This record gives sequence, structure tokens and C-alpha cells, in this order.
Amino acid sequence: MHSPLPNTRSILVAAALFLAGGTAFAGFNTVIIDPGHGGRDFGAADSYVYEKHINLDVSRRLERTLQEAGFKTVMTRTKDEFIALSERSSRANRYRNAIFVSIHFNSSWKTSALGIETYYRSSSGEKFANLVQRELIKTVGAVDRGVKTANFSVLRQTKHPSILVEGGFVSNKDERSAMLDPLYRQVVADCIARGILQFRRQSPF
Repeated sequence: MHSPLPNTRSILVAAALFLAGGTAFAGFNTVIIDPGHGGRDFGAADSYVYEKHINLDVSRRLERTLQEAGFKTVMTRTKDEFIALSERSSRANRYRNAIFVSIHFNSSWKTSALGIETYYRSSSGEKFANLVQRELIKTVGAVDRGVKTANFSVLRQTKHPSILVEGGFVSNKDERSAMLDPLYRQVVADCIARGILQFRRQSPF
């Protein structure tokens, strides 16, 4: 992975405010952020590193950056608690003019597996997934595992344009070490935010 630049976030926020022109956003203005797993559901785990904690930290960073850029945000969980998959989608579907992003980190029995991938299910999420994946790969310098379709519950049951990001492998020693660095987690959040900004500019709704 490349060493991410420390001023990524400030550049993102400045660009967002410029694009917004100091006015309210047209089209969607709410981003629903879904920190994967939580509570008794640890997600991927290795060497006392638990995916649920990384997911929540990246989600909080994404929330802060998006709020500073003028978006409304909704978190499906704000602490280390278990939330059923159906409840995550139900909470998301209460909002109009919104998009949905689920934050995850990967795992594999093959410890050499590495890289970032982004999933979508419906056609409305495909462009969204491609924009976020492109920003992640360009900035992080990780192996590009591509944009893929999947029938994940949160993508299937959520009505909004929806994606699920896998930001690296907890099971890979090097990527696990990177995700323990707050700077890396901030850069992942900022890349997702940049993809959201681009998707908003190109969104027909």
C-alpha cells in the first residue's frame, strides 16, 4: 500500500464546499452509514483485532467528513452493539433522498489474500460502487479486487442506491497493521466520501 497523504481530509472538505457552492445539495442529501457487525458479532478477527471496531471507527470518520461537507448522515449503529441485518435496512428505508454505504473489512483462510473490493446489487448502486472503488485504489494503493455484485441482505433489502465496501483483509498481516493506523482509517473514510461526492454530481435523482 502507498503511504496516504495526511491532508486528504482537508482537501476533500474544501472541494465539497466548492462543489456545493455554499447552498443546500440538490438530489440526495442524506448518507446512511452502516458500520458492519457489532456486539456479539465480531466480524473478521485476527490477533485481537476485531472488524467490528475498525468498521465503527471508519464509519465515524466518514460521518464527520460528510457532515463537514454539508451532508446529513444517519448511522445504523453508533456503539458496539448487535443490530440485525433486517433492522439495518429498515432503519435506512425510513429516509428519502438517501444513499447507503456499509463499511466492512475482509477475511480469508488464505493469509496472503489482500486488497479492496466494493459490492453492489442493483443497477442504481453500480456507478456508486465504481466511483468509491476507484478513489480507494487510487489513493490507498491497495490491490484492486474490483467491483462485484452480491446478494448481501443489506444491499438486497435497502431501497436506496447501496454499496458494501471491504477495505482490506484483517487476516493479512500487512493490511491488518495498516488498518490499526488512524491515518489509514481516515484515508479510507475520505476516499469513500470523495466517491459519494462524485456520485452526487452524476446522480440523476
